[in-house]
Amino acid sequence: MKIKVCGLREPDNIKAVAALKPDYVGFICYHKSPRYIDALKFETLNSVPDNIIKTGVFVNETVENINLLINKYHFGAIQLHGSESPEFCAQFKGKVQVIKAFGVDADFDFDTLKPYEDVVDVFLFDTKTAAHGGSGKTFDWEVLKKYTLNVPFFLSGGIGLENLEEVKKVQHPQLAGLDLNSRFELSPGNKDINKLKQAFEIIKQF
Repeated sequence: MKIKVCGLREPDNIKAVAALKPDYVGFICYHKSPRYIDALKFETLNSVPDNIIKTGVFVNETVENINLLINKYHFGAIQLHGSESPEFCAQFKGKVQVIKAFGVDADFDFDTLKPYEDVVDVFLFDTKTAAHGGSGKTFDWEVLKKYTLNVPFFLSGGIGLENLEEVKKVQHPQLAGLDLNSRFELSPGNKDINKLKQAFEIIKQF
């Protein structure tokens, strides 16, 4: 089970999270988010070990700006959290890992994902809200039984220490990882290292 810690922003906190050895760390490149990395120094991201995949999170950004930040921060993956088309995603396939996020609710139609099947590496299923993630809210994970494509997915949205035992019950062949964010924060962008340590121990026993 892969572990992705998303929404990092504080230099010392980034180093502390990296020391826990997650598989992915996510940086929000969306100016409307309270976890936006605008003021983050380039050297801080360079301090993340190469075996941790640095992920840039974008919402309806231009191809030019995404490429600019991929090159600047050496992102190994991008997470597209807006209404990006399959054609848009295809422009990055093979250059970096492409994670396409979708907000899921009880009425979500997984058939709408078929056009993305060959142009993304991973889907990320988050709780559907107007804020493009980071809500701390869960969705009904039973709906994942309707997902039948061959693309692996990360589960996101309101995952915390209090419901990890429930997450363990989500038995799906394509569930590849968990995305940890707002329920592990002291403040937006500042993660609670002790809570993350506990979560890592639990997840490693999945």
